[in-house]
Amino acid sequence: MKLYVQFFLCLLFGFSAAQERRWNQFEDQVPEKTGVQEPADILQEKQSFHEPLSWRFPTPPPEDEPRFPPEFELKVPTAADSVSAVCGESSVRVEAKKDLLGIGKPVLTSDVTLGGCLATGEDAEAQVLIFESELHGCGSQLLMTEDSFIYAFTLHYTPTPLGDAQIVRTGDVSVSIQCHYQRKNDVSSDAFKPTWNPFSDSKASEENLYFSLRLMTDDWQFSRPSSHFLLGDMMKFEVSVKQFHHAPLRVMIDSCVATIVPNIDTVPRYSFLGNSGCLFDSQLTGSSSQFLPRSQDDRLQFELEAFRFQQDDSGMIYITCSVRATAASAAVDATNKACYFSNGWREADGRHDVCTCCDKDCGAGGRSQPPGTGTLWQQETAVGPIKVEDRPLR
Repeated sequence: MKLYVQFFLCLLFGFSAAQERRWNQFEDQVPEKTGVQEPADILQEKQSFHEPLSWRFPTPPPEDEPRFPPEFELKVPTAADSVSAVCGESSVRVEAKKDLLGIGKPVLTSDVTLGGCLATGEDAEAQVLIFESELHGCGSQLLMTEDSFIYAFTLHYTPTPLGDAQIVRTGDVSVSIQCHYQRKNDVSSDAFKPTWNPFSDSKASEENLYFSLRLMTDDWQFSRPSSHFLLGDMMKFEVSVKQFHHAPLRVMIDSCVATIVPNIDTVPRYSFLGNSGCLFDSQLTGSSSQFLPRSQDDRLQFELEAFRFQQDDSGMIYITCSVRATAASAAVDATNKACYFSNGWREADGRHDVCTCCDKDCGAGGRSQPPGTGTLWQQETAVGPIKVEDRPLR
């Protein structure tokens, strides 16, 4: 028994010693501690703005100074030499060119009379109206002086109104013709020449678009310094849109109205352009008014033959147009067009087929909107006053 106890104790102490050696061996294999980088003593604070944030709409670009031609002079009106008379012993023969006013447009034969008498003949090749009358006929008046008799005639031109429009492009003209006869029966003639007696801004829209309507010189290079015209002149207008931080745009003209005061809601008024871009003037009055072929998307040019209102002796007119910008990439269609009438409807961009609705209703439902906006960029812009005077005759 004693031997057994001694054997057990030996085993117990041997196991403990072995265990201690194993723990010591493990401790020898523990890796050395590496230094841990301490965080730098950096003072952090919350970012803040000492002044309030603010944003303002970009300031509009400065308006361009109008570029005027270096030397501009109004054309001096030249009197038309279009009436002549030959006085016979007992009659008078008067010849009047059909281009009575010298503006390249023949007058209606029925609009010209000699003292109420219509033309007795016409030279179609020379484009001349012929009036023949006895000295006592066609409303003549006999005047007498100490040494002569004077038979006075008056050639009248009264233009027929242009369709349903309230405008005229020629004025009433009276030419005094006198035949002088000496009391000794010597015959002479003296044709009096006609005397000309006339009947007497850019704005910014929303979304940073700037529209302008201005008169241009004949070569389209400059703004026209003068707004004075004669009947028969072509008034040249340019509509443009200035783009400011936008994709390319195309400018359109939806309608234009002429008035004698700067208010489109007054009468008389003449709507010469409408139906979403149809220039009616040439169709209504037979004028040469037209759009020019478009050379730039942001500019549109048109010519309008000068006119004045009937029964208005001021000769002043104001032109007000509703202009609009659309994306340059938008298709030319029935509501985005620039049409004029010249032996049929023509379109400034060459898409003549879209003008077929000008004789009907082109509507407004298909108008293209500029990119990035839910509203149409549209503005009324005007130019005036424009002074239109009669063209003198000799």
